[in-house]
Order: sequence, then structure tokens, then C-alpha cells
Amino acid sequence: MVTFKYDLNQDNIELQASNWSGLEQMYINGTHVSSKLNFGQHSEHNLVLNDGKQAKLHLFFDPLTEQLICRIYKQNNLVASLKQGKEELYRSRKLTQLGILAMGIIIVLLLTLS
Repeated sequence: MVTFKYDLNQDNIELQASNWSGLEQMYINGTHVSSKLNFGQHSEHNLVLNDGKQAKLHLFFDPLTEQLICRIYKQNNLVASLKQGKEELYRSRKLTQLGILAMGIIIVLLLTLS
């Protein structure tokens, strides 16, 4: 799971993206506001901030730098560009794979014991 967090004026925005399941979830001030499945190279989340202004989060993978980039726009003006490097992506993927492997081993052990 990759997480991008940003404070935009009075709002705390968080975008979580799973590089394994494709699930993306967006939170504003800790409240879940959006979910979507995405298996493509990019996605977009539109939201309305507490001040009534429109904002957009554009998430995409840059194959040249192997970075996951989250660009935050407020009223179509770029406010921030957040990046997660390939080391973080690989670490996240490795933890997911290890978790799945551990669950598989536990299931096999439980089936063997019963």
C-alpha cells in the first residue's frame, strides 16, 4: 500500500493506493470520501474541499523514473507533486507478497491438522 498525504489549506488529504489489489481510497480529514479500483497507469479523484473549492488528485506511474506520482490540483492549478520512489513500491509489494505467503502457509497447516 502506497500512501500520499498532503495538507491543503484547512484540509488533510490522504490517498491510499494498493499496488497489488488496485484499490484506491481517498480520505479528507480522516473521513473516507472515495474508492475505486484501478489497474491502469493513471487515475483521477475529484473532490470538493471544506472551503467549497474544487480539487483533483491525479495519480500516475512514470515508467522512466519508476516513480508513482500524485499531483494535487486546486481549481485546476497545480499545488503539489508528491512522489514515491521505486524502493518504496518494491518494499510495499514485497510486504504484500510475504503476507499472502504467510496466510497460505497458515491455511495449509490448518487443513493439515484438521
